[in-house]
Amino acid sequence: MAITHSQSVSKSLISNFTEITKVRLSVSVVFSSVAGYLLGAETIDFFTLFLLVIGGYCMVGASNAYNQIIEKDLDALMERTKNRPIPAGRMRVSSAFVLASVLTITGIAVLYTINPQTAMFGAISIFMYVSLYTPLKTKTPLSVFVGAFPGAIPFMLGWVAATNDFGIEPGTLFMIQFFWQFPHFWAIGWFLFEDYKKGGFYMLPNGRRDSGTAIQVVLYSIWTVLASLIPAAGVTGSLYITPVSAILIGLLGVGFIYYALRLYKLKTEKAARQLMLISVSYITLLQIIYVLDKFLR
Repeated sequence: MAITHSQSVSKSLISNFTEITKVRLSVSVVFSSVAGYLLGAETIDFFTLFLLVIGGYCMVGASNAYNQIIEKDLDALMERTKNRPIPAGRMRVSSAFVLASVLTITGIAVLYTINPQTAMFGAISIFMYVSLYTPLKTKTPLSVFVGAFPGAIPFMLGWVAATNDFGIEPGTLFMIQFFWQFPHFWAIGWFLFEDYKKGGFYMLPNGRRDSGTAIQVVLYSIWTVLASLIPAAGVTGSLYITPVSAILIGLLGVGFIYYALRLYKLKTEKAARQLMLISVSYITLLQIIYVLDKFLR
């Protein structure tokens, strides 16, 4: 019985940890950082890559934990969040705060061992996410614009970890993921509109699921694709993709823009959900193509 109880407690702790740090989101963010590192590194240092993964996860996990502490009362009002550890009563606020603090300190320390610039950008990311983006979500649709800054840092963070330098190359990676944030999060805001309304969150640019919002989704989708193709022009320093990769990304972009236009035409939750899934596929495949292009050319 004691062993069974111990196993149950362990499973509960692991479950709470993965939920409070949003493990799937955190892993996707770390994936972006790894892609950025592989693009920037002349030779791959697997220990540095390991540190980037650990430090990156700690920073994203800390941001998510702080976010859930701040929004605990609002999370309890929404269907998709009411079973999170804090509103469901499985974790105390004090425990979540200690965890978030430990993750923050660990994350900054680990990233600092890579280089100070990486730690600085990691710290900026967590500060903007927790202190600016989170409180603005209930006050203004501009929260998505503010949140796009920390959301765009991971891709460029990997490059900075590899080179200890911030220039046109990581700036371009930042720009790609910055523009991508808008159609991605507005699609989420569209199909979760009613649930977000319960928590008082303003996620759509004009607060409504209408043509005004949909046309902005289309425009930012186009800008994302155009930004993704800039490295093919040879104007972004050592960040470069071949014409073949540019064609592949262009084809992905056509699909991305098609689903954005589909949302504009249909204005349904289903179309928004499909666009969200396509947007995730787009940024993931883009990063894979960028990395493969570097190592196969």
